[in-house]
Amino acid sequence: MPEVKEKSLLILSPPPHIKAGDSINKIMWTFAAVLMLICSYSIYISGLRAALILAVSVVSGITAEAVFQLLVKRKIRVTDGSSVITGLLVGMNVPSHSPLWMSAAGTVFAVVIVKEFFGGLGFNIFNPALAGRAFMAASWPVYMTTGWHIFPSGLIPADKLTMTGDLTQGVLDAISRATPLTAFKEGGDLLREYNIPFESLYDLFIRNNTLKILATGNTGGCIGEASALLLLAGGIFLMFRKIITWHIPVSFIGSVALLSYSYYSFTGISFPGFAALIHILSGGLLLGAFFMATDMVTSPLSSAGMIIFGTGCGLITFAIRILGGYPEGVCYAILIMNAAVPLIDNFTRPAVFGITKKSI
Repeated sequence: MPEVKEKSLLILSPPPHIKAGDSINKIMWTFAAVLMLICSYSIYISGLRAALILAVSVVSGITAEAVFQLLVKRKIRVTDGSSVITGLLVGMNVPSHSPLWMSAAGTVFAVVIVKEFFGGLGFNIFNPALAGRAFMAASWPVYMTTGWHIFPSGLIPADKLTMTGDLTQGVLDAISRATPLTAFKEGGDLLREYNIPFESLYDLFIRNNTLKILATGNTGGCIGEASALLLLAGGIFLMFRKIITWHIPVSFIGSVALLSYSYYSFTGISFPGFAALIHILSGGLLLGAFFMATDMVTSPLSSAGMIIFGTGCGLITFAIRILGGYPEGVCYAILIMNAAVPLIDNFTRPAVFGITKKSI
């Protein structure tokens, strides 16, 4: 009887079978490093108070995750960087003069309720940091809408101006609010009330070099809204490293830009392009589009799904900004679209190789 040669065993393993060099930890810490760079500039702009808020948020996130995992007898995984990212993002979504306990409470809510209660990293339905921001906005709205950092040159529009074109001191004081987005949203109604041309608001923004100030970060807002250019550079770096893709940021920002330009063109003002730039550079649009809407756990899997997701975020953001009573809509837009991700994935799921729709 011939001798049977020993055959090597086939190794079976679950997909994916083609592995990249990046691990979850490496991706998370790279993402955190980019956020830390942006936060460093925010601290330079807003002062050490911003550093305290960010530090409290990060420590609260790590502690809350470790304690919860210990209590429910899960393996403690605080070294993966996810709680650090959540803490940084929660801290970036509050004003620089807000109470320290508030950012701690928001981070604990984000980590424990929104992430760990659903099973931990990879199982949460909503973006934890944005859910934490929504929790803080609902619980302590005064702290979330005041306490902006006052810069040496004043807020934007500058509060030290006495007269600007057709604007009286009273009207100027009324529209010199915390952020350019608020002033742009509410200023138009106030000008119409006083029968002042809307173009006067445009002159006010132009004379204060608003676009330049938004790019460099010298304006009121949350800690993470420090510099539009730095946020854009960080987002491009993450795309270059293939940690995120272009689909969500481009569709998100592009839809807001297109809707803003169309809306202001339809209303007949003479500077729709400038108005669209204000909507892009102001508020949390860039922070949300690059660093929160792209969360791989709470965003669609396919490219088509990502574009639908980003466009939906843009539509809801614009609707809240223009039609709602709240000047910012990025947070709620992303959370609403997070809830729609399973439906989007179901309709954009690519066909399995070798299977047609008729055979399903």
